[in-house]
Amino acid sequence: MGVEAADPGSARAVTAREAALTLVDAVLRRKQPLDDAMASHEGLASLDPRDRAFARLMVATVLRRLPQLDALIDRCLEKPLPERAAVVRDLLRLGAAQLLFIGTPAHAAVDETVAMVGASAHPRLKGLANAVLRRLAREGAGWAGEQDADRLNTPDWLWDDWVAGFGEDTTRSIAAAHLAEPPLDLTVRGDPDAWARRLDAEALPTGSLRRPLAGDVAALPGYAEGAWWVQDAAAALPARLLGEVAGQRVADLCAAPGGKSAQLAAAGATVIAVDRSAPRMARLQANLARLDLAADCVVADATRWRPDAPLDAVLVDAPCSATGTARRHPDIPRLKGPKDVARLARLQDRLLAAASDMLAPGGRLVFCTCSLQDAEGPDRVAAVLAGGAPFVPDPVRAGEIAGADGFLTPEGAVRTTPADWPDRGGLDGFYAARLVRL
Repeated sequence: MGVEAADPGSARAVTAREAALTLVDAVLRRKQPLDDAMASHEGLASLDPRDRAFARLMVATVLRRLPQLDALIDRCLEKPLPERAAVVRDLLRLGAAQLLFIGTPAHAAVDETVAMVGASAHPRLKGLANAVLRRLAREGAGWAGEQDADRLNTPDWLWDDWVAGFGEDTTRSIAAAHLAEPPLDLTVRGDPDAWARRLDAEALPTGSLRRPLAGDVAALPGYAEGAWWVQDAAAALPARLLGEVAGQRVADLCAAPGGKSAQLAAAGATVIAVDRSAPRMARLQANLARLDLAADCVVADATRWRPDAPLDAVLVDAPCSATGTARRHPDIPRLKGPKDVARLARLQDRLLAAASDMLAPGGRLVFCTCSLQDAEGPDRVAAVLAGGAPFVPDPVRAGEIAGADGFLTPEGAVRTTPADWPDRGGLDGFYAARLVRL
């Protein structure tokens, strides 16, 4: 990369900006998901929580606004940066993000970034970086105000697909929501009103709690004693579509990191949590242990695994492109494409077929994805029904889930988008449909 001090294994501790530079490179060039890059970055863990949060904010802002930042930087260049100077391009992106969208004082954003260019493998570009950033500090805000940020920062394939599915107005609202830092949503085991007061949180109509995303989550009241877990309010809806599960045997397929398994266990179900990834299953087990909840955890391919006896219910939380979570995972629009949607849709079909083998007659199936693409939601349910699978739809009724009537589709599925609840901070995009085994 050229800035040796930014390497996680260097002798001295890295700074927040050095960690951010390494993470941007990991996502954009090594195509590594941001969460994975952060988890494997040893230097990031050594930062105090405030610097760690600053590093992530810088990276998230660059990923959210990558085309917009590049257009602003290019406006300051007489000729393109050489391809070999990718590290300088990344540093300019980070500096511009601080200046224009994070509110870092100009002297700090410019001086620190220019110093990092000087320490890189391209020190002769230090003067150029200084000139670009100082011009952006003077004129960049006005230029940014002239840009169509919603459209510019959304890849064409996503924009076109969302316009076809939701219309242009909703698509613009989704794109705008992806440019903002999301709030922190929590699912509590009990007494949400009391915990709302303790956590200085808003009690949402669906029962989740919401507060600003700030500080160390593990330091909040109730974390150590397992009173709640982090879960977007939309992600908390699918498990509730299974209804009363106390005393029932329920499989949660593709279960990690375990939020839905925790919901089912807290509701009294005998939960079988299935996930093919041993590291992700270890994380699920750690989460359940903190919450003092139990599940039978199985590391297996859910398309091949079968229970020892038919189940009362199955929740298929299928792997998907996760385009509905781009506001929380801003790397997704930079890493995913139409081929991923097609590939994952085939996997979703196999999971639905497997679930039909697991259920007892009359058993309930909830299929959900955190995708905004029809190909990973209603199209999959339509395909399984048209293919003769032994299911009939079980539409969700108005009033069945508190606060969720506005998310019901004409077919009785649940669909949320980041455009929902704009006055409350939005939601992740989820699709969930309920079927009954014949």
